[in-house]
Amino acid sequence: MTRGKYETRLDPALWAYIDAVNAWYPPEILGLPIDKQRAVYDRMSRAFHQGRPPGVKASDGLIAAAGRDIPVRRYHRAGKAARAMVIYYHGGGFILGGLESHDDICAELCAGTGFDVLSVDYRLAPEHVHPAAFDDAVTAFEWAAATTDLPLVLCGESAGGNLAAGVAQATRRHPRAAIGQVLIYPELGGDERAGSYIEHAEAPLLSLHDIAFYRDVRSAKRQSLDDPTFSPLRDRDFSDLPPTVIVTAECDPLSSDGETYRDRIVSAGGKAWWHEEKRLVHSFLRARTTVPAAAEAFARIVAAVAALGRGDWPY
Repeated sequence: MTRGKYETRLDPALWAYIDAVNAWYPPEILGLPIDKQRAVYDRMSRAFHQGRPPGVKASDGLIAAAGRDIPVRRYHRAGKAARAMVIYYHGGGFILGGLESHDDICAELCAGTGFDVLSVDYRLAPEHVHPAAFDDAVTAFEWAAATTDLPLVLCGESAGGNLAAGVAQATRRHPRAAIGQVLIYPELGGDERAGSYIEHAEAPLLSLHDIAFYRDVRSAKRQSLDDPTFSPLRDRDFSDLPPTVIVTAECDPLSSDGETYRDRIVSAGGKAWWHEEKRLVHSFLRARTTVPAAAEAFARIVAAVAALGRGDWPY
């Protein structure tokens, strides 16, 4: 790939990560059938898997929904009582990923916060177009709200950040509404004619072309981009949302979505904090063990989840 303006903007350790990702999952893979893309992505995820931290246990289960079961994996620290539960929605452009692809990230989030983490294996496109993933995300929240007394924190990255924000907006007046949400480089349906969408349209690991591809694959016929369950930034009401932390990457077309979402929540009287991680790219969570800046960003994310789960607002 042509590094362009990013040649010197990103440090060598990050380029080593980007090159490793592209070796496993090259940009041209979007031209392959979805099942082939998934097979390659799953192999890459296994290659990057860091294992679970000592003391973290996981158990798989199913949430019964209308006509289907939603697979989930619950992480907990052995012998430790959790103070909160994190509901985690994985990334993957709404077409990739599952319980295995983000297993180590969820386990580390559990270890770092001491909270239980519920990872949700929502339905994927194109077999299941919108609102299937959103419906599963809401169902998982409602199940957690009904089956645990723990405070709930929503968390998701990329496509999962879209789902977490959609769930927060759909359930904001639920009796057990989430007490916080942490969104990691989320796709929220922002203005693609401005900001980072223009400045970083050709960024490594996620381009404007990629975003359009993933959006089209998950869209039902005549899908309205103004549907807030599809594009959370298109909502007209940002009141009563839980305290929100958004962490984005500077060299990512989606970064402006985080800033805009923060501004909408604050303007509606809520609490929101947005932090743009300088000189990082989309998907930096997988670089947390080899790139110091990504490790620091992940530590900030874990700290944000921990603070919101305790009911603190340190921002």
